Amino acid sequence: MSAPGSVLRIHSENPAPLIEAAFRRIQAETMADVPILNPSLAVEAVGFGRWQEHWLGIIVTPWFMNLVLAPGAAETWRSVAPGQRLFRKFPSGDFAFLGSVEPEVGEFQSCSLFSPMGQFSDQAGAREVARAAFEALQRDPAAVPQAPAKEAFEDPKRAARERPMSKREFLGAVFRRG
Repeated sequence: MSAPGSVLRIHSENPAPLIEAAFRRIQAETMADVPILNPSLAVEAVGFGRWQEHWLGIIVTPWFMNLVLAPGAAETWRSVAPGQRLFRKFPSGDFAFLGSVEPEVGEFQSCSLFSPMGQFSDQAGAREVARAAFEALQRDPAAVPQAPAKEAFEDPKRAARERPMSKREFLGAVFRRG
């Protein structure tokens, strides 16, 4: 089922070139004079491949880095209206994806990783962090900390060690590695 007002386009081939084209157009049409653009970065799709019958990867732009999920099979695609969110489960945890539609791609979903992109000095560094984030997202569930017992919250130091990692902590750890 597609999002209201959109036609669901199923991608039998990797949609990375279409996603890059959409964000290059957006950069040229609406982002050209926006001061948050990092001039050292360009639009680039990183790591796109099949995930649960769909296409998952990361788009790096001069203004953000997002996970992107594009439909690869109509039967298992869960649509969400543009601007609305849908939680997707990964081995490292649940992540909120926002619905989007662009003419080049059709319907897709994205999850913000970094914005703005001022902390990146060059494209190679941004690409390396994108790859590290993509790898961390798909880590074995046994490597992800379990929720702490109630008693852990009575000792703040213990709680910090035992609670699940927040999205901010997850990305901070990935960024420090990259």
